[in-house]
Amino acid sequence: MDYAARMRDARQGLAGQHIDLLAVSPDDDMRYLLGYAPHLDERPCYLLVDSGGAVLVVPSLNAAGVAQRVSLPMFSYTDAEGPAGALAAAARALGGGAPRRIAVDDTMRADYVLTLQHAYPDAQLALGSLVLAPLRMRKSGEEIEVLKRSGRHADQAMRDAWAACRVGAAEREIAEAAAASFARSGSEEVLFTGVASGPNGAFPHHHSADRRLRAGDAITLDLGGRLDGYASDLTRMAYVGTPAPRYLEIHRTVEAAVSAGMAAARPGAQLREVDQAARSVIERAGYGQYFIHRVGHGLGLGVHEPPSVTHLNTQAIAEGMVFSVEPGIYLPGEFGVRLEEIVVIARDGAHRLSELPRDVHLVAVG
Repeated sequence: MDYAARMRDARQGLAGQHIDLLAVSPDDDMRYLLGYAPHLDERPCYLLVDSGGAVLVVPSLNAAGVAQRVSLPMFSYTDAEGPAGALAAAARALGGGAPRRIAVDDTMRADYVLTLQHAYPDAQLALGSLVLAPLRMRKSGEEIEVLKRSGRHADQAMRDAWAACRVGAAEREIAEAAAASFARSGSEEVLFTGVASGPNGAFPHHHSADRRLRAGDAITLDLGGRLDGYASDLTRMAYVGTPAPRYLEIHRTVEAAVSAGMAAARPGAQLREVDQAARSVIERAGYGQYFIHRVGHGLGLGVHEPPSVTHLNTQAIAEGMVFSVEPGIYLPGEFGVRLEEIVVIARDGAHRLSELPRDVHLVAVG
């Protein structure tokens, strides 16, 4: 990854947003700019970027380790001192004066933000996504290759989760099989292993629990891991026994909505067109009130990052964007059906990362 180019682009983006200083904490934005983020805890750690350069403010106990990974000027502080002096020295080293407008990364801890406000009391705060979201939304060829490899790990985890689906198996046991698959594949982190069976499937973000599979259950499996910093996200369905006609009708409707959304995802179209294309399929089938979330979200270093694929987002789709298309129908007290594809936008349209079919996986009874 060309981290020098990313840093250069970030510095150039400051002026357009009238921002004097970009402050980034140890999270995805820092990993995007440096390829590394120190340990995140209660001791504030910042990457500070202005139009002329960048420095780090770190607690002294982490300074030696950070210096081995990053070649930037560093200002450290002890637990007794606190970060105020280091922040003041960092500001002098950068622009020489107190910044008037500071952009902080969108996931910065509140105590980190308050520490910045105390150090720079006259500064106005803004969101770092003003600068970084436009850069992170369009993936390089190298990033896309990593996302493809990460997606293949998710495909294998889904196969292994399906294999663990059997009558009497607990949701938690199936989730553990998926997590073990990510580990065997070499993923550095398991992000989520959501298994929602029967009526639990009506909750889009159900946490895998102790409910055991039984005949007639629809099962939503939503899996994600991290490889070389980049996330995967994949949702597929399983069914215990012979699917009921109503289930098949809803599954076909959701699958058609995915196809419609993917067909609408092309360079120059607006993101809202993707949402509208998928949503209209579900509405025409009479299930509009049971589709209770946006169609998709960006994927990269973060599982949920810009762009947001909603019916109100008029942003133009561009080559290099990577986002999900994941419509769903959720019937309270009965079941839910969601199917998710991560798509990469190329000149000729959307290309999905997963190689798995969207058919329901059938679980034998007995």
